[in-house]
Amino acid sequence: MRHFYRFPLIVALLSPVAAWSHEFWLQSSSYVPAKQTTVELTAYVGEYFVGDRVGITASHAASVRVTSQAGTQDLASRIPSDKVLPGLSLTLATTGTQLVTYDSHPSQVVLSADKFHAYLHDEGMDWVIKLRDANGTAALPGRERFRRNAKMLLRVGGNVDALATNVVGQRLEIVPLADPLRAKPQDTARFAVRFEGKALEGVLVKAWHKTQGQTTVLRSTSDAQGQVALRLPFAGVWLLNTVHMVQAVDVPDIDWDSFWSNLTFVMPARRALPPSRPANAISASRSAITCASGVGPTIVSRSVLISATFVASPARANRSGAIA
Repeated sequence: MRHFYRFPLIVALLSPVAAWSHEFWLQSSSYVPAKQTTVELTAYVGEYFVGDRVGITASHAASVRVTSQAGTQDLASRIPSDKVLPGLSLTLATTGTQLVTYDSHPSQVVLSADKFHAYLHDEGMDWVIKLRDANGTAALPGRERFRRNAKMLLRVGGNVDALATNVVGQRLEIVPLADPLRAKPQDTARFAVRFEGKALEGVLVKAWHKTQGQTTVLRSTSDAQGQVALRLPFAGVWLLNTVHMVQAVDVPDIDWDSFWSNLTFVMPARRALPPSRPANAISASRSAITCASGVGPTIVSRSVLISATFVASPARANRSGAIA
């Protein structure tokens, strides 16, 4: 599902796209840099962990920080008010874990009822659909205000410390309960989802990984303690994301506030083995894929593969009105 978003980052695209995709995340030119080296921090929008690089603007970035054992640096102050930056350069003077956070200003979008409900279902928010049905607003457009809370872990000098499990105070935040930079493929990693400082139950968390043209997605729903457990099968870059929505209060033209959080990190390799195709995989059209709760990862590629424990659904309309 692609979203057409009306927010200032549109002017910052470094490559043209016809529509805006719903995930926004951070990347680094190196996730395991040496001490005293300079890395470039960049932002991407897309879906299936495939996206387009976008610039960084003061009108979109409310806060950009990097935290290490030496303290916290404010990177947002480096963003000119009248320019688009292709990225932010960061010189890493301290070994150990570095935690980069990006929090956006709010933006707005209005969706037709069918597109709004398709997106809600895709992100595990069927409770909103049921509430709209119950209060008689199911046929009305979805008027939404949304914010981004992105986070990324770097491992400087090959060392790690306890920083990865720190709560940094983002509005919606995915917090590792054990350091994922110490994990190995096939380990079960646990994460907590927190909203406004409290554990958040019942939200869908997706974990994305891509390699050799294939994308794997794992899905889990947070328990009463706001926690999820994910067995991460492969080394390399992982992107976890979740979305939470609340009813807007005292805003005449907005019905819902949504918060989009993600966490990017690299799992060290135990051995250099590519992901294998599940024995029971079946082919499906990329535009017709959605993943239901089940056992085992889903593999997504140009000719999409999906394990038999997941199901295909009809194609969904995107936020710009096209089918994606």
